[in-house]
Amino acid sequence: MAHKTFISYKWSEAQTLRDNIIAALGEDATYYKGETSDSPDLTDTSTENIKRNLRNMMYDTSVTIVIISPNMKDSKWIDWEIEYCLKDITRKDRTSHTNGVVGVIMKVNGGYDWFKYSQTNSDGCSTANYHTEKVYDIINNNRFNQEPKVYSCDVCKCVNALTGSYIAFVEEDDFLSSPTKYINNAYDKSENDASGYKITKTR
Repeated sequence: MAHKTFISYKWSEAQTLRDNIIAALGEDATYYKGETSDSPDLTDTSTENIKRNLRNMMYDTSVTIVIISPNMKDSKWIDWEIEYCLKDITRKDRTSHTNGVVGVIMKVNGGYDWFKYSQTNSDGCSTANYHTEKVYDIINNNRFNQEPKVYSCDVCKCVNALTGSYIAFVEEDDFLSSPTKYINNAYDKSENDASGYKITKTR
């Protein structure tokens, strides 16, 4: 089943990946609710007008794709967009519920080591680690927040990459090869009001 999606990204460095994600969605791209080349140019408009347009795009979505790029924290909007999509928002007599969220790590210079690195634990398990200073607190605070935690290894206490965090990180190549898999994973975690996770909904 396709889900209505919104893509949160830093335009100046991640526009191409945004376009590639939409292309990878194929027929499901009809459910994409974010901006496109046909969207109005809001460059010179007020902050409140930009927020209103973004709210209108995000309100009816159920999954938010956040592009993790090197300078994303320079964006004026990404952390606000994540906060908005995690909250329950009421309009008239209808309330939108917490979106599922997936972070797509952008490939830079042919790889991901600008953000992701691996380490081998004392018990032999290899785990992925991240330069968390490069992303917003609202992302980091929704990592490793499964409740109760389900460990992949009881010795080193590592967790499953897709289910151990409400906001999972996925490499660009993996996401583009199977976007439905990761969108569905994010959506499934948002079901039942995301009761299996301790979610931080404010920046």
